[in-house]
Amino acid sequence: MAPSFTWWGKETHRGTPVVVKMENPNNWSMVELEGPSEDDFLLPNDDVSSMSPYKREKVRNKNAKQLTWVLLLKAHKAAGCLTSIGSALLSLAYVVRRRVASGRTDSTENPRINNRFYTCIKFFLWLSVILLGFEIAAYFKGWHFSASDLHLQYLYSLDFHTFANPFAVRSVFDSFYSKWVLIRVEYLAPPLQFLANACIILFLIQSVDRLVLCLGCFWVKMRKIKPIVKQGGVDLESGDGSGYYPMVLVQIPMCNEKEVYQQSIGAVCCLEWPKSRLLIQVLDDSDDPTTQTLINEEVLKWQKEGANIIYRHRVIREGYKAGNLKSAMNCSYVKDYEFVAIFDADFQPMPDFLKRTVPYFKDNEDIGLVQARWSFVNKDENLLTRLQHINLAFHFEVEQQVNGIFLNFFGFNGTAGVWRIKALEESGGWLERTTVEDMDIAVRAHLHGWKFIFLNDVECQCELPESYEAYRKQQHRWHSGPMQLFRICLPDIIKSKISIWKKGNLIFLFFLLRKLILPFYSFTLFCIILPMTMFIPEATLPSWVVCYIPAAMSFLNILPAPKSFPFIVPYLLFENTMSVTKFNAMVSGLFQLGSAYEWVVTKKSGRSSEGDLASLADEKPKLHRGVSDDWAVTKKSGRSGDIALLAEGKPKHHRGVSVPDLAELREEIKEKEKKSSRKKKHNRIYTKELALAFLLLTASVRSLLSAQGIHFYFLLFQGISFLLVGLDLIGEQVD
Repeated sequence: MAPSFTWWGKETHRGTPVVVKMENPNNWSMVELEGPSEDDFLLPNDDVSSMSPYKREKVRNKNAKQLTWVLLLKAHKAAGCLTSIGSALLSLAYVVRRRVASGRTDSTENPRINNRFYTCIKFFLWLSVILLGFEIAAYFKGWHFSASDLHLQYLYSLDFHTFANPFAVRSVFDSFYSKWVLIRVEYLAPPLQFLANACIILFLIQSVDRLVLCLGCFWVKMRKIKPIVKQGGVDLESGDGSGYYPMVLVQIPMCNEKEVYQQSIGAVCCLEWPKSRLLIQVLDDSDDPTTQTLINEEVLKWQKEGANIIYRHRVIREGYKAGNLKSAMNCSYVKDYEFVAIFDADFQPMPDFLKRTVPYFKDNEDIGLVQARWSFVNKDENLLTRLQHINLAFHFEVEQQVNGIFLNFFGFNGTAGVWRIKALEESGGWLERTTVEDMDIAVRAHLHGWKFIFLNDVECQCELPESYEAYRKQQHRWHSGPMQLFRICLPDIIKSKISIWKKGNLIFLFFLLRKLILPFYSFTLFCIILPMTMFIPEATLPSWVVCYIPAAMSFLNILPAPKSFPFIVPYLLFENTMSVTKFNAMVSGLFQLGSAYEWVVTKKSGRSSEGDLASLADEKPKLHRGVSDDWAVTKKSGRSGDIALLAEGKPKHHRGVSVPDLAELREEIKEKEKKSSRKKKHNRIYTKELALAFLLLTASVRSLLSAQGIHFYFLLFQGISFLLVGLDLIGEQVD
């Protein structure tokens, strides 16, 4: 036999692992040796003819023994592989059983609304299971095909043989399955393919929009375009009163957020702004008396330190955050202030925040809002926070920045922004009609002609939700509210006096494409249509829709956070997993279902900002506030309250810093640790995600029968992603 050569010119010789040593059944070893090839079993004719019959029989027996060893070794490796797979499946089954036994399902939240959506998913799941059993039976009956045209060829061959030979009787199963194929071809595949094509078109439109935004961001970076402060009369470093220091009102709305109130109040009280021209409102909507007392005491403590801060608590708590802000703006003293800065309870602005944002209003009477970007103190806490950081980095770096520069309009983020009070009043003020009061006021201000500025280089630190339960509720509110607002604002947009292209941008891009179409096609295309095409293969989804374009879009999304590139695959899978929650929220908001009016305060962990604490420690006294150089602030565990103040000598009180008693602080930390150790952790079982996990895994098994490689791997990994999320194995556990 002539030797075979590969392209680099070396002879290849396939090796086979063999057992070379076995002392006893419990002590054996294996090494990789080169096993016999086909040439080793062949002898030249001359050698064979010259051998005696005894030697010829001996050679045959030797070769047979070698082949037996090879076969036994391969069987041993296969058994070991099956054992490993079995042990992994047993471990997974144990984890699933433990999660199901100790978990809490999500069926207790709006059961009537959730059951509708869950029933639809269960219908597709059971349908896929039945069809999978049917297809497997057909596969073993001889219906082997990998393309839709082979269905008809095989079917026509059966019909032809039956017609040509009337005595040739097909089995009942073949007759039934052939009719099923005809039903698929004539009745099921056309509408499914039409829906798939429609979703593909929406997918391509949204991808083009994403690409245009990225090109706009690239242009901004390349040309170094950014908002500039108008020259003349603005001296930010001046402390003699010649600088631009208008009257500023700062509002901190909060509700039962005892984990973060100290750090937010402390950060705002350290803002560098003349005391006489700054007022801080702590707007507490807590219904827990203990939390109310703690926040009130914190405010009193800062008042004693010289901060101009007041505590407000509503007796009638209506309208959630919008109602809270509206009530605060109705105070009589608000008319003395020109601007209002808003910070949520977990936000920690840097001391120079106002000095870097308010000057953009100078001599710009048409500017209604200056928005800063968010940064996150816990972005590397777990996989969930890393994936959130990718999304929000793209949102601020690309969407907000590009829309702010080219359109002077974007959605207000609800916090870390400064509003001109006149713009709020002319736009109708805060309204409680939706759960996205920030987007509501931004749209109304845009319709009244106000312009917005986004500052990508001014950051305000905050927290990301660390548990999937908290993140899921947040995303539900963020995606149901815009649909509520779209229904309400559509007539106002049409009747407004803004230009036609601005109306088109609001209706088609801001609302329809990015708030409605995106969650619709993400869920419908990848979670319903794709699995169904496995069971109705006459309708197809090309590989570039399943793999290549989603991978390219994920690559674009991750560009603003380059350190997150190792998480590009989990990000792609997780975004498709979150499409269930976003689609459900979108439908709830569009049709005004009960869950659209939910407002759940996102759970905070109370993580402090290391950068802020370090800056407070190193800050020299400026204006009327400062921090003593005798104090060094050290972050221990990252949670509020876990801060040790180390003093050299006798501590001295200064304005701008609250100095707690060290012994009392240590006792409080120990007490918190004891309480947290006694708390029982509970996981939730998310039924919709689990049902979709089994639907996708079932479809992946069906894709093996038709040898669709890319579709199989996508369905398999996407099903595993749904399974992990459904068992609450991502993020931190919830108490």
